[in-house]
Amino acid sequence: MNKRGVDGSAGDADYGTIGGGYADHRRPDERIAARITEALGLSRTVLNVGAGAGSYESTELDVTAVEPSASMRAQRPAHLPAAVDAVAEDLPFGDDTFDAAMTTFSIHQWSDLEAGLREMRRVARGPVVILTCDPDLVREFWLYAYAPAVLDTEARRYPSIETIARTLGGEVSVAPVPIPVDCTDGFNEAYYARPERLLDPRARQACSAWSFVAAEERERYVGALRGDLESGAWDRRHGSLRQQPALHGSLTLIRAIPS
Repeated sequence: MNKRGVDGSAGDADYGTIGGGYADHRRPDERIAARITEALGLSRTVLNVGAGAGSYESTELDVTAVEPSASMRAQRPAHLPAAVDAVAEDLPFGDDTFDAAMTTFSIHQWSDLEAGLREMRRVARGPVVILTCDPDLVREFWLYAYAPAVLDTEARRYPSIETIARTLGGEVSVAPVPIPVDCTDGFNEAYYARPERLLDPRARQACSAWSFVAAEERERYVGALRGDLESGAWDRRHGSLRQQPALHGSLTLIRAIPS
């Protein structure tokens, strides 16, 4: 039985506390969305697990959303269908109900990764598509020099690509996803060329890993970044990123089709 928070959050982050401004800062990026749509192929009926506020749900497909957090369900825009209150590890659907299943920035929240992946595979006849981050690459981002505990948290929470592929089985493809310089989806690496954005507490709150670090430590991290931005030290080290059109960081798209 999943232990769920007051608002229904089923993972290790309390979205009743940190999820209030999520939809403002985690807006789906159309270029990343296009890669997800391509991975879904000819699927028409799609299950979106850990759907949150509806990121990356195509209005051109018949999407059924599952989201345990009431705070996140309440932020879904009116043009999207209401999400089902359920958890990844116990999906309330029959075998092979959907053409495909997808999840974005969610698997690291699940209490039982393998159970959730097996459930996605069970209910989908075709591809299972997962947007996640490769934990082996997380610490390569420049933010690690300023906020090591935040990225240590991310690296610890994200499951290995090998574990995901092994659990899903079938024919698995793994592809890095370039992060555009003006990415609208505000995860940490999305600000690779806009470090000033991470001075905004609302932007940091929309990245759940920051919530695992004590407030005093977060403030030290932000103070160090602010100081380097004001002195020009950040730009001396990383300023070339401001003109780099995309970052090949830890963002990864996994697609598994049954054998």
